[in-house]
Amino acid sequence: MRKRLTLLLAFIATVLGLTGVVPAHMAAAAEVLLSQGKPVTASSQEGDAWAAANAVDGNAGTRWSSAFADPATADSQWIRVDLGTTTTISRVVLQWEGAFGKAYQIQTSSDGSAWTTILARSNGAGGTETLDVSGSGRYVRVNGVQRGTGYGYSLWEFQVFGETTPTTPPTTPTTPDTFTTIWTDTFDGAANTSPSTANWLKRTGTQYPGGAANWGTGSVETASDSTANVYLDGAGKLNLKAIRGGDGKWTSGRIETQRSDFTPNRGEQLKFTAVIKQPSVANGLGYWPGFRATGAAYRGNFTNWPGVGETDIMTDVNGRGQLAQTLHCGTAPDGVCAEYTGRSSGFATCEGCQSGYHEYTQVIDRTKTDEEIRFYLDGRQTWVVRESQVGVAAWQAAVHHGFYLRFDLAIGGSLPNAVNNGRTTPTAETTSGGVLSIDSVTVARSTGTTATAMIDPAVPAGPSIVKVTGSQGNWQLTVNGTPWQVKGMTYGPPQGAADGYMRDLANMGVNTIRIWGPDANTPLLLDTAARYGIKVVVGLWLNHGTDYVNDTAYKNAVKAEIVAKVNELKGRQGVLLWDVGNEVILEMQNYGLAADVVEARRVAYAKFVNEVTEAIHAADPNHPVTSTDAYTHAWTYYKPHAPALDLLAVNSYGAIDTVKRDWIAGGYTKPYILTEGGPAGEWEVPNDVNGVPNEPSDLAKKAGYTYSWNAIKGHPGVALGATLFHYGLENDFGGVWLNTTTGGWRRLGYHAVREAYTGQKAPNTSPEITAMTVGNQTSVPAGGTFSVTVTANDPQGDLIRYHLMASDKHITANRGLSHLAFSQTGQGSFSVRAPEALGVWKIYVYAYDGHGNVGIEQRSFRVVPPAVPGIDLSRGKPVTASSYQPTGTNGPQLPAYAVDGDYGTRWASEWTDTAWLQVDLGSVQSFNRVRLAWEAAYATGYTVQTSNDGSNWSTIHTTTAGDGGFDELTVAGSGRYVRVNGTGRATGWGYSLYEFGVYRV
Repeated sequence: MRKRLTLLLAFIATVLGLTGVVPAHMAAAAEVLLSQGKPVTASSQEGDAWAAANAVDGNAGTRWSSAFADPATADSQWIRVDLGTTTTISRVVLQWEGAFGKAYQIQTSSDGSAWTTILARSNGAGGTETLDVSGSGRYVRVNGVQRGTGYGYSLWEFQVFGETTPTTPPTTPTTPDTFTTIWTDTFDGAANTSPSTANWLKRTGTQYPGGAANWGTGSVETASDSTANVYLDGAGKLNLKAIRGGDGKWTSGRIETQRSDFTPNRGEQLKFTAVIKQPSVANGLGYWPGFRATGAAYRGNFTNWPGVGETDIMTDVNGRGQLAQTLHCGTAPDGVCAEYTGRSSGFATCEGCQSGYHEYTQVIDRTKTDEEIRFYLDGRQTWVVRESQVGVAAWQAAVHHGFYLRFDLAIGGSLPNAVNNGRTTPTAETTSGGVLSIDSVTVARSTGTTATAMIDPAVPAGPSIVKVTGSQGNWQLTVNGTPWQVKGMTYGPPQGAADGYMRDLANMGVNTIRIWGPDANTPLLLDTAARYGIKVVVGLWLNHGTDYVNDTAYKNAVKAEIVAKVNELKGRQGVLLWDVGNEVILEMQNYGLAADVVEARRVAYAKFVNEVTEAIHAADPNHPVTSTDAYTHAWTYYKPHAPALDLLAVNSYGAIDTVKRDWIAGGYTKPYILTEGGPAGEWEVPNDVNGVPNEPSDLAKKAGYTYSWNAIKGHPGVALGATLFHYGLENDFGGVWLNTTTGGWRRLGYHAVREAYTGQKAPNTSPEITAMTVGNQTSVPAGGTFSVTVTANDPQGDLIRYHLMASDKHITANRGLSHLAFSQTGQGSFSVRAPEALGVWKIYVYAYDGHGNVGIEQRSFRVVPPAVPGIDLSRGKPVTASSYQPTGTNGPQLPAYAVDGDYGTRWASEWTDTAWLQVDLGSVQSFNRVRLAWEAAYATGYTVQTSNDGSNWSTIHTTTAGDGGFDELTVAGSGRYVRVNGTGRATGWGYSLYEFGVYRV
């Protein structure tokens, strides 16, 4: 008798279209999409990046564009799809990019030569056009008659719908999009026996043969082949169990399929599925369960990761009950897969994944031009990575080969430590005996269509010829003689990883990116950008704070460096213009200089910019030069002192409305570009209820990008375009505020820019968070719990999963984020454990949709000391210490500050490994609670001791796993003297306590 759970999950997945073979008569019951992935041809294409196959690849982020250079033929362009056999057609959907067809025909043909028009349209308006038609044919084409713009025709998607049963049935009926099992294991066998050696290879030890120690991840377990760690349970489950021995060392299990030939062939989909229950223990710090697929070539060469390709189909850490799914590829660190993180979904809620079995699935889909790997949880898509996101070379190296599957239950290592906010795992409190339980694992294959393979366009020969043309108020940029409106983004990913981002930027409608300075990989960046019709504003850095009046040596050296760099790069087609310096004039006010000195340096800087500009012109007459600053007042220096500049530039966010007014009022005679812009920045918004800058909502930021672009369009002939801020990957304080691709996920701002530049809404957009509340926002007890609620919806109805992070930037100036401990109590409702550091924090709620999009909303909250737990026996009592720091923000950091009840003062020891602080309660007292409120210099190891005479001590508490913040210790103590004795520092400083409280509760 087979397990009911497996059958039930298989049934659910079948209903959702993920697994199982669907009978042919069921598949033919309704109108379906016929054109996706089918052979397609076109009369022309604008370039290799806009091939005809893009219009039928199912990816609304890629497009076909026809050529338009020759006005005589630009209107009469066409695209056609071959359905493979004569089929009845009922509907055609055209998803136009900005270059739409005003007049066109939908035609069918049985032979590709003689055409029948089944619909003629003369008033096309672009956007998404859904056209009901009636006809039949093997070939269907869109035949252009009249363009709607000065460009060609451009389609994100050309979709043909009709009956699934062809007019001429094939000899052997086929079932589209079905999977046939090619390998499986259901783990039937006697209890406490090993899994089949024919199917499974058990790894042992702490490393692969010849590989890095600790499995290359820093995990601390020893993999064992003992049935104590790897065993069948007798009820159709395989269990991997992590056990801590009496010596404190961990053993666990790591198994791989013997087969490594699970290969995703072209024209097919390959699916890996496992039904798994994540470990469930009281304290899961350090637990790292995984279900992965690894490139076969990793065996025998355990140093070729991540290029060989690996996917995390299921992983969680630290017993959080979450799920992250990832493609690892390319080079590390960084590279096109953003290693060591990889192209990852990020951790997000996985409800019930520790309490029950769930189905985790990965599908490698090679039926599309833009091949993709999709990930699922119980049949709902949770992540996707496409070839266009990593580049052809890295994708082929990571995907086009055999794989083997692996299950492991690691303990500790780089990822658990990172998600534990940099603190080492496991700890002494980590629970032993957790089990990763696998109900079944299956590999299945589906045969589909063979689409045109994605290729890299050729690098166009350089140099580009860029000019500022026109006259006062009627200027334009031209590139190789063609008008060029800058539709740009500032660029943040590694320049050497450009192949992983340029296709996406081009699909956003971006034709220009801006960098702040070149590095060794800038030639590669320029060439990769040029492949996709993108130009680069190349920044040439000038130092802030330099004395441009007197520092002749610096000026001579940097000018020579700049000219050398211009000579190195000027011959590449990717160059748009040179941008000398960034925000130097404004920043001169921040160095404590007298006003007259600042003024003199600003004038000298503008003159030096002019000197550099003239040197660049002499070296490169083919590209204009500008200089960027953070406000238009800088233009008042450039106008008299830098006449050689070809155009002006400014970074402006919330003040974008002032730019046009200031240009007019200043009587300027040169055009400008916006080199940074977007929603209001931290420096431009009012404070919130907790006294910190009130960050705009995700929806407000989206509107900010649209508003900025409209402001630029509202100054035609003068504002020549914009590079909006920012196409960056940072998932930190600033990255959430101003990145459109935070963490590699598409934000609402991304879609706003895409719509602004292409004129089209994206078919799948980010979840929208319309409300957010934080319980007790101005007074959250340190280490306590508080509630967070958001109202979120996904425009396409996709599954939303959540994650919560926090920022202490307003306390420490650190811009990184930390993972919060939380539980989901309802849809969009969470119970959150507060941090223990006092001050104003920010909390971020991430709402992921499984399609590469995320909505992020945030609020501030103030962490305050928790309530006094009882009678305070130590407040104001005499206190001594082994030492104290003689200097600090308020003078010496005296021992008495630790018992004054003021969390704004602190005791700090000298910077030694051992130190103590002792309070005299005045008489022998019984107590049952001790509070240690640590400053940043906390103890990882310490003891709490009591004494009746100050000489003979008894230890009532010991730890080697201190984590700072507030330590609330339940003890059984009695004595006149109580002391905390530091034995292990967490930092390079000494020990520092805001408060040392002794209580009777």
